[in-house]
Amino acid sequence: MTYYFDMDGTLADFYGVRNWLEYLRNKDTYPYEVARPLHRFASLARMLNRVQAEGNRIGIISWGAENTPGQYNREIAEAKRRWLAKHLPSVDFDEIHITVYGLPKEIFKSDGDILFDDNENVRAEWGEGAYTPEEIFEILRKGA
Repeated sequence: MTYYFDMDGTLADFYGVRNWLEYLRNKDTYPYEVARPLHRFASLARMLNRVQAEGNRIGIISWGAENTPGQYNREIAEAKRRWLAKHLPSVDFDEIHITVYGLPKEIFKSDGDILFDDNENVRAEWGEGAYTPEEIFEILRKGA
């Protein structure tokens, strides 16, 4: 089983960065670099390392910005990878997928996989095993 996490609005307080949309319109990765963690990451890192030790996988499925050219999406992907390395340095993700905006996340899903995502439509498309960011600690504790 893989536990997948969205980033913007799920792990990172991307939408809490002042003028985030203006930065995106100007093709600036600043919001992806400075967003604050939305959870207690010391606790989250311990839980993620535990579920990996139990034989599960952990991954990221996150979109780039809407209506952006390839180069900017590559810059976003690098900024997100740096953000993960900075805020969850002890976590060795098995998979990191930073994709074009709107790519159906369920294409990465196998039977029993879990997704945490703040987007209600994404959770509906994922189907069974999709949870809100508020449910991360509860689900990880019980081992889905």
